[in-house]
Amino acid sequence: MSKVDVSIVVNHYKSPKVLKMALGYVRDWKRDFEKAGGSAEIIVTDSETIPETVEIMNQLFPDVIFLKEPKNIGFGKSVNRAWDIASGKYIFTMNADFVIPRPKELNKLLNYLENNPEVGLVGPRLQNFDGTHQPSAFRYYTPMTIFYRRTFLKKLPQAKNHIDAFMLKHHDNLTKEPTEIDWLMGSALLTKREYLDKVGFFDERYFMYMEDVDLCRRFWENGYKVMYYPDSVMHHFHGAASRSRNIFKAAFNKYTRIHLVSAYKYFRKHGTSKKRYGV
Repeated sequence: MSKVDVSIVVNHYKSPKVLKMALGYVRDWKRDFEKAGGSAEIIVTDSETIPETVEIMNQLFPDVIFLKEPKNIGFGKSVNRAWDIASGKYIFTMNADFVIPRPKELNKLLNYLENNPEVGLVGPRLQNFDGTHQPSAFRYYTPMTIFYRRTFLKKLPQAKNHIDAFMLKHHDNLTKEPTEIDWLMGSALLTKREYLDKVGFFDERYFMYMEDVDLCRRFWENGYKVMYYPDSVMHHFHGAASRSRNIFKAAFNKYTRIHLVSAYKYFRKHGTSKKRYGV
């Protein structure tokens, strides 16, 4: 039986000032949620912990469960450590470079998941900090998606159409109504403990990238919908460290190499044929 109503899992890697900001907003939400009669816990899972992070957590957030790790263990494994001990009926997982601008934005997600039992995973609409839209809902990758996005060929009309379809750019109602989609970016995901216990956690064979694609696919395969919920709006700082227009530079980019390795593991596991559950 769940000990608390909601567990907030914050995944962090060597950006303590950003973590401090994110936790400030999460704590505001927790205070309001508990005033209204709910119960919640906050768990920070930290990979390759540095002294500045320890100092901030000890001095400013002593009530937060803090999981330290001396090495960089990767996104999925880091989050799984927190999911393993999370005691909430609901589990909201977010990156540390993420802001819940108003407490009601998370409450909207919670209410939606509570009222739609066929939904297993739901994510909010993400915005950049300048207020512009940030894509976070997608169709499944094919090998050509990877190839087009990572090379200069993305400028070709055929490639542009392929990428636009992958990013759901032609789905006019995406940001206006709840929408079934293939997969959500792992920077903000809400689910229930019981669903994770059935579907399983992140596949730790992915060090970084593709673990969110894989998880969403397994939710669909287990009979749970994956939904994009634009009525809930949150902010995310999302870098593009792995992208390069130059195919030779991309080949030697650390993050591109990690992405390509993860893509290889994903296609070996799920195959390369097209699959669609969402729009």
